[in-house]
Amino acid sequence: MSDILPFLKSLITVSGLSGDEIPAADLIKKQWTPLVDEISQSSLASVHGLKRGTLKKSRRPSVMIATHMDAIGMMVVRIVDGFIYITNVGGIDARVLPGTPVTVHASGTKEELYSVVAMPPANLLPEGEGSGVVAMKYLFVDTGLAPGEVLRRVRVGDRVSFGTEPVELSGGTVSGHTLDNRASVAALTVCLEELRSKSHVWDVWAVATAQEETTFGGAYTSAFQLRPTIAVAVDMTFGAGAGASGFQTFPLGKGVTLGIGPSVHPYLYKRFKEIAERIEIPVSDDLMPEYSSTDADALQLTAEGIPTMVVSIPQRYMHTAVELIAVKDVQRAGRLLAEFIASLEADFMEKISWD
Repeated sequence: MSDILPFLKSLITVSGLSGDEIPAADLIKKQWTPLVDEISQSSLASVHGLKRGTLKKSRRPSVMIATHMDAIGMMVVRIVDGFIYITNVGGIDARVLPGTPVTVHASGTKEELYSVVAMPPANLLPEGEGSGVVAMKYLFVDTGLAPGEVLRRVRVGDRVSFGTEPVELSGGTVSGHTLDNRASVAALTVCLEELRSKSHVWDVWAVATAQEETTFGGAYTSAFQLRPTIAVAVDMTFGAGAGASGFQTFPLGKGVTLGIGPSVHPYLYKRFKEIAERIEIPVSDDLMPEYSSTDADALQLTAEGIPTMVVSIPQRYMHTAVELIAVKDVQRAGRLLAEFIASLEADFMEKISWD
């Protein structure tokens, strides 16, 4: 199995906020082009890679593997005395922002300005606002530039992305921003590499979706355009750690999770469970009693409905600049996806049921 870490580190080095995913999309297209038969992008910039199956039919059944490539981040809302005030793009925990390095994507001069998120001293904040978590509306980005230079380069509406670099930690782990969900893009890349040596009768749509963190726009539109027979959303789930060790968290390095809930078709869950046991990949049940909060919520509701599955990789510190995963879980997810695809028989849809 190839070393996926260099590609993963390149993915979590670039920006690509929800609605502005091109930096990530360009890397993905370059990596996937040798692994698929066709590569394209949707009207919303989602990347579509088609790997054809061997079934001799004019229209083969197809499985769509959806891994969102967009990132959470920030947007400029106002500039005061050279300091840039921000709002969130997607869900961000304001507790972790002060002191975080960021990049301002300055549209005025097409520059990337290395900056930091800061906050006023507590005594300068309104009464009651200086204790505990400081609200994002009081935080600001400092570029170090003079006020006039900031106004010349930066515009309201410009994106601000996390600026942390990937760090390899002990125990085969890696930390960085946007592992949610580019670790899943890496897992799908492992899957495509595995499929080079496996026969599969179904067509495979490898999809890096746009706008999952904000609208599910990429999942809705790509599923409608491609009309897959079934779909699998690959995303992150909460990793066990300090203060997070309940039934809703999962240990790093101990395998992937399989979703159970309204967004998941029980027959697909059963097939994934059987395959995981056969190839000795450890899996845990990930309870999703309402929404899955993944692309699956959009995929299964597209057109007349698409049977959908959720596979997730445990991750600590979700939606921060220092997300943390075990690389071998990425490899396991990729291998499990490949084995599932190879297992799809020509008559699979005749067997699928809600029993």
